Amino acid sequence: MRPVWVAGEAAISSWELSAAAVARSTGARPVGSVALVPTLQPPEAPRSGQTDTYHGEVVADPYRWLEDSASDATRSWVAAQCQVTEEVLSALGGRDHLRDRLRRAWDHQRRQVPVGRGTRWFQERNTGLQDQDVLYVMDAPGDEGSVLLDPNAFSDAGTVSVPSFALSPQGNLLAYATSESGSDWMTWHVRDVAGGRDRDDILSWSKFGNAAWASDESGFYYPMAPPPLAGQELTASNAPVRIAYHRLGTPQRDDVVVYEPPRPDWMADAEVTEDGRYLVVTVRVGTGTETRVEVLDLEQPDAGMSVLVEGFTCRAEVVCRAGGAFLVMTDAGAPRGRLVRVQPGAAGPDEWEEVVGEKPGLLLGARNCGGRLLCHYLVDACSAVHVHGMDGALLDELVLPELSSLSQRYSAAGAEGREGSDVAHFKLSSFTSPGQVWAYDVSTGVLVPAQSPQTGPGLAHAVPGGGPPSAPAAVRVAAGGLAGASRDLVTEQVFVEVEGIGRVPVFLVHRRDVHPDGDVPVLLWGYGGFNIPVTPAYSPWTAVFAELGGLLAVAVLPGGGEYGREWYEAGRLANKQNVFTSFCECARWLVSSGWSRPSRIAMNGGSNGGLLVGACLTQQPELFGAAVPEVGVLDMLRYHLFTIGWAWKSDYGDPADPVQYRWLRAYSPLHNVDPGATHPHVMVVTADHDDRVVPAHSFKFAAEMQHACRGGKAKVLLRVERSAGHGHGIPTGKLIDERADVLAFLDWAVGPLDRGARP
Repeated sequence: MRPVWVAGEAAISSWELSAAAVARSTGARPVGSVALVPTLQPPEAPRSGQTDTYHGEVVADPYRWLEDSASDATRSWVAAQCQVTEEVLSALGGRDHLRDRLRRAWDHQRRQVPVGRGTRWFQERNTGLQDQDVLYVMDAPGDEGSVLLDPNAFSDAGTVSVPSFALSPQGNLLAYATSESGSDWMTWHVRDVAGGRDRDDILSWSKFGNAAWASDESGFYYPMAPPPLAGQELTASNAPVRIAYHRLGTPQRDDVVVYEPPRPDWMADAEVTEDGRYLVVTVRVGTGTETRVEVLDLEQPDAGMSVLVEGFTCRAEVVCRAGGAFLVMTDAGAPRGRLVRVQPGAAGPDEWEEVVGEKPGLLLGARNCGGRLLCHYLVDACSAVHVHGMDGALLDELVLPELSSLSQRYSAAGAEGREGSDVAHFKLSSFTSPGQVWAYDVSTGVLVPAQSPQTGPGLAHAVPGGGPPSAPAAVRVAAGGLAGASRDLVTEQVFVEVEGIGRVPVFLVHRRDVHPDGDVPVLLWGYGGFNIPVTPAYSPWTAVFAELGGLLAVAVLPGGGEYGREWYEAGRLANKQNVFTSFCECARWLVSSGWSRPSRIAMNGGSNGGLLVGACLTQQPELFGAAVPEVGVLDMLRYHLFTIGWAWKSDYGDPADPVQYRWLRAYSPLHNVDPGATHPHVMVVTADHDDRVVPAHSFKFAAEMQHACRGGKAKVLLRVERSAGHGHGIPTGKLIDERADVLAFLDWAVGPLDRGARP
């Protein structure tokens, strides 16, 4: 049964299946096992006369009514859209084959890094096709252990996930949050590890943060949000969360607020230092990178919070306590990051003591493991690990496989370890390997694979190998691979020169027998925002795309978190257009380098990456044969009015400001659709429970694109996943179905895929 938004009855516009007619009008050819290519006329959305005036400019918003996702009109229109999309994808014929390929690609064991607390160890695992990962408890990292928490038992459909959990210092208690249907709203529970049973503590209406245990395990700190009004849970603007303390065994109404942001645009997160002495509250303005750090001495709580790092002038994150001071990672005086020692009460950066200075690579995170500082760097978007003593002396540089990266599932540091343990664990992955857990002994410098993945059918094993990152070059090719990597696939890194930006890295993943011939189907993916790094990571569906003969091209764009402050600033606020320009230049390079041609290039991205796809679609439609924007921010004039959208002003700007409005108006995908342009095929993807980027963005954009393309060659589909949110917590079964739909669409739009036999 395919996902369809359940709604009232709606008339569905007719469409025909005629391969001959399409071939005559578009030059399309059958792809894969597809015998018929549909032409369609999706249900047209009524256009209203709604207008708004922004700083003297009148702007039409004819689909404002689609913002009300609960209305009968919206639900009927969406239901009709989904039914058309389902019938079209069914008619393509190759979707069942693609779904089977995806199921085999997903069907491999996945294990996250083991986490030690007290005498116990904990690890998230998935046998392959389980909808949600399962948390195990063990006596040692390599043990089989037993199930502690299985979210798959919470819902028959697998739609209840555990987006966050926190283990108490001695490993006796587990605080875990549940989320339903992919919503950002979380409910906290507490489980006794020894007995495997939940306590009575249940904390509702939490959002955007983790739990942090007190050292005596009497309770924990967590993000508390004001409950929304009934019926507005998925759309209402979210007020900033407070940091509250919950003492076990007491009702939530008695929880004590220990930090309340004095301004509505401050977002706070809390952690407790490993020695249990201090609560550290890190505050950002919206989603900006500049921070303010306050600390509470838990031995003298009545003294209240004190400021450790003042006022949002730099990035500053506490790594640990050392010798009575705080070790802080900062970009103050070092755009690529450094480690400094900050004494409580220090006036500012002039009084900070440098421990590890700035290096050519970007310092992404650091962790104190056994009295050693494991520093995670990015070199051209790939991981490198340097080991320093607490005095800053360089002790070791780990040799990692080329074009790989450390998983940041638990922290940007990549490594999981404790101050009192000599063993650290991390997980390495690449575009061609599902990932491998490694163990590093900080006392001996020995680095060994701790656990290797078991590959599913269709994936071959490769011999582990590799070496240190090579010097920047025109092209880098992975010299070795991780265990579990596909023998059929290779990864290269190239650098595309963009005027005014410089070198833009692009990862190319393809089958060994696929070479530039001007006709290779391409999936060009990007993000470019919020200082978030894009690094090598395995995705079953993009691996299948490459195994079928396509080229996966992953662009590392300005605005991301790969090269430090200057790179981030080059893609935010007034400079946001640089992100779109760079992405389009990567598309041009794919043509000029001989890999492909525009009609064979599809672009894809989600969330901020959905904005990227929407902006490039409306600015340079001639460069692409297909576009798949997913859960995208597409209405840049009203994005700040829903849920957490107000926080993104730090990256995008504020439409209420006349200067910033002009930036936003210039590239807002919804407001720049050109009815006279020749557009590529489009499939807009969203989910009905997305309460981060509300589905109204996708509804309105799909309606506008369909209006512009009506009567033309481009086909515009809308796919809405039911009982799902912004991407996290989607059950594996739903993921496989969703990716099968996307691959079927790409196979039709820019294929054919499955281009020949392997060597």
